[in-house]
Amino acid sequence: MTIQDFVVKVASEEDAKYAQTICDEMAESAKARGTGIAKRTPEYVTGKMREGKAVIALHKDGRLAGFSYIETWGHGDYVANSGLIVNPEFRKVGLAKTIKILTFYLSLKRFPGAKLFGLTTGLAVMKINNEIGYRPVTYSELTDDDQFW
Repeated sequence: MTIQDFVVKVASEEDAKYAQTICDEMAESAKARGTGIAKRTPEYVTGKMREGKAVIALHKDGRLAGFSYIETWGHGDYVANSGLIVNPEFRKVGLAKTIKILTFYLSLKRFPGAKLFGLTTGLAVMKINNEIGYRPVTYSELTDDDQFW
């Protein structure tokens, strides 16, 4: 299996049929890692798709392979790439990095001039973040928006 076996794109309302699967995968991922990926509802995920603030990866056979979305605070001044998941069956082909890069560029396009960041507890995602140019910062450099905290 190679990265060519997948379609990675900005999600739209037509992808809402995958929302429950995405939520289930997020919950399973958090449970497997023993970390707190934010629990989201299918309605929340569908809203991100409808707003053009999500990236989805589909295997050529139509199965969900991965997902990520954009979260904003401070009227779009602070933007996080969140909720990155990759179906365990499709790991180790570069899909997470591809999804992360597309989400990063989508964030730049949708929110020019915003401060982009990613919060993660996963070493693999930290490595990807570093490779695409993120730099570590302290919490004091993040938004002061109450919705974030």
